[in-house]
Amino acid sequence: MTLRAENAKMVGKLAVVTAGMFAFGYLLVPLYKHICEATGINILSLSERQVPGGGTAGASVNLNTQVDTSRTITVEFDANARGPWEFKPATRSVDVHPGALTTVMYQFQNVQDRRMSAQAIPSYAPHQAAAYFNKVECFCFQQYTLEPGEKKEWPVAFVIDPKLSKDVKTITLSYTFFEVGGKTPPAPQS
Repeated sequence: MTLRAENAKMVGKLAVVTAGMFAFGYLLVPLYKHICEATGINILSLSERQVPGGGTAGASVNLNTQVDTSRTITVEFDANARGPWEFKPATRSVDVHPGALTTVMYQFQNVQDRRMSAQAIPSYAPHQAAAYFNKVECFCFQQYTLEPGEKKEWPVAFVIDPKLSKDVKTITLSYTFFEVGGKTPPAPQS
């Protein structure tokens, strides 16, 4: 066999391997989707879902199987400001199902005539709920600076873990908003 014939044979083999790799990569997406549907893994990202009794729910239906719709928890929101701020939740309470993603807004305003920086510190009641209250997005994760008179609204997105004790019917999420980097009063003398 000549060198030219061997090279042509090698190019043919490489072309078959390349086509096979491309086909495998192309088929991974539907294969992955079918494996996920069969095992129940990654169910949140599927756009279509089989409905019990047969049929398809529809192209835009996302079913979250982690939501406990058998119970409802009332989440109350509280706001305290340590300093010259107007700080309050946009809504005082919401009823949520454990496992459901919920977003609420908090409103802030710097009522001073100077620029101020602050940060919020959360607390929970009952205290045992803190371990089951998972914040996905929260203004308490960082410090904020507001100009004189500036108003802002920031979200708190959270999920209550369905493993929370069924005894807990109400959770209070309280934030205290502190000025940071400002003048700190001296410690009290004993």
